[in-house]
Amino acid sequence: MNRRELLLGGGNVMVAAAISGRASGAGGSEALITRKIPSTGEEIPVLGLGTSGPFEVGESPAERAPLKEVLDVFFAAGGRLIDTSPMYSTAERVLGDLLTPAMHERAFLATKVWTRGERSGIEQMTRSAQLLKTPRLDLIQVHNLLDLDTHLKTLRQWKEEGRVRYIGITHYTVSAHGDLARVLSREKLDFVQLNYSPLTRDAEKRLLPLAAERGVAVLVNRPFEDGALFERVKGKPLPPWAADIDATSWGQVFLKFIAAHPAVTCIIPATGKVAHLQDNLGGARGRLPDAKQREDIARMLG
Repeated sequence: MNRRELLLGGGNVMVAAAISGRASGAGGSEALITRKIPSTGEEIPVLGLGTSGPFEVGESPAERAPLKEVLDVFFAAGGRLIDTSPMYSTAERVLGDLLTPAMHERAFLATKVWTRGERSGIEQMTRSAQLLKTPRLDLIQVHNLLDLDTHLKTLRQWKEEGRVRYIGITHYTVSAHGDLARVLSREKLDFVQLNYSPLTRDAEKRLLPLAAERGVAVLVNRPFEDGALFERVKGKPLPPWAADIDATSWGQVFLKFIAAHPAVTCIIPATGKVAHLQDNLGGARGRLPDAKQREDIARMLG
């Protein structure tokens, strides 16, 4: 069962209708929850947009039109942060082509460097800025910590020169959390990107508290565990208390669980479908679960 089937199937038809209502203005105008980037105090919405997968398309209008609609809805709702990477095949090029001048004024563009060697890193990051059609990137992250020291040296120089506003590191597996923590402990960084969900809570043990202590913003990838969370709740009705946290779908429950952690700055689920984006936006509005409700959510997935 995929996310669309979960939204539309069985007793969740009313949920899908509620989501549609949000998009057309019934509650959809409510402001997104924002969080401050600790190193500067700049505020960004707690929900961003990932590009891995959905934005890896060709040049045909048929492939790109749905993505343009996703961007229109994202920015109209107050979204800002979009995470991409040169490793996501055509994603940077597609995103750069689809962003309008008005979108560029509001966008917070985050990309990555994933190569070895100073020259190769400079070439890759320069190419990313060209593809994204911006003279200055908001965030560049050393992906998977590859050749970390080399790229951090370049990034710090670029930051001084105004070519990038923030720098950070990323990984997407629990096995790398120890390495991320060691880097956070010794380096002055603006952002760390990591995997975290109600099903995979390992980041709560050390990484999230450490990021808060060190004043590092946290981007969360894999919030739905590549769809595994929806499989876990297959056939389960949305609990009555979901209304107490203003959630009208399981996807919103999962996102609100993550957003409720005070160390989390922004969640970046990837999507190329407006219906999924609208649902995700609902997870960044209204009330968030308290400690007990978060444990209830986690137990449901156990």
